Amino acid sequence: MEKEKIKGIIEGILFASGRIVTLHELEVSLEVEQNLILQAINEMQEDYKIQGRGIEIVRVNNGYTLASKKEYHEYIYMIIDKRVKPSLSQAALEVLAIIAYNPKITRAEIDNIRGVGSDASLYRLLEHNLIEDAGKLDLPGKPMSYKVTEEFLRKFGLNTLQDLPELPKFKMNENRQIVIEDILEEQKEEEGKKSDS
Repeated sequence: MEKEKIKGIIEGILFASGRIVTLHELEVSLEVEQNLILQAINEMQEDYKIQGRGIEIVRVNNGYTLASKKEYHEYIYMIIDKRVKPSLSQAALEVLAIIAYNPKITRAEIDNIRGVGSDASLYRLLEHNLIEDAGKLDLPGKPMSYKVTEEFLRKFGLNTLQDLPELPKFKMNENRQIVIEDILEEQKEEEGKKSDS
């Protein structure tokens, strides 16, 4: 199969599916070797950049999706996003961050970190397909664990969880609580060093 036809089929599949399509799915559909698909996708990504297209092919884990470019969001939003957007509460965002940085975490562990119950936030995040069950852990009671979904990666513009920003280092006391005074002292020292140089 010629390369331009492969590109056309890939573009059509990504457009029509409206979801992340795995490399394996593309390989089965096109019946060509994986390296030809990867080469075609790389060329398409480069072509889209050079041509200044409003769309791009985004890699998410071991799959690809067609998306509008981030820099055109304000224009696209005005046209197609007139409906009321469901928003996440501060509590749901906290739970989402905890799960993103701690894959395979249980509800009890989330509650322990937050100091309050997280059931409502977990249900909301499951409803929005931002988290999913990661299986039962081999612990007493066989608690269910959670992880973020590929939809989370897509919505936050991440390829993998390794693309998450690095968390700041916190000092903990013997009660496993963050020692704020030490953090503030370190920040003052850093600012002092910067002003001296």
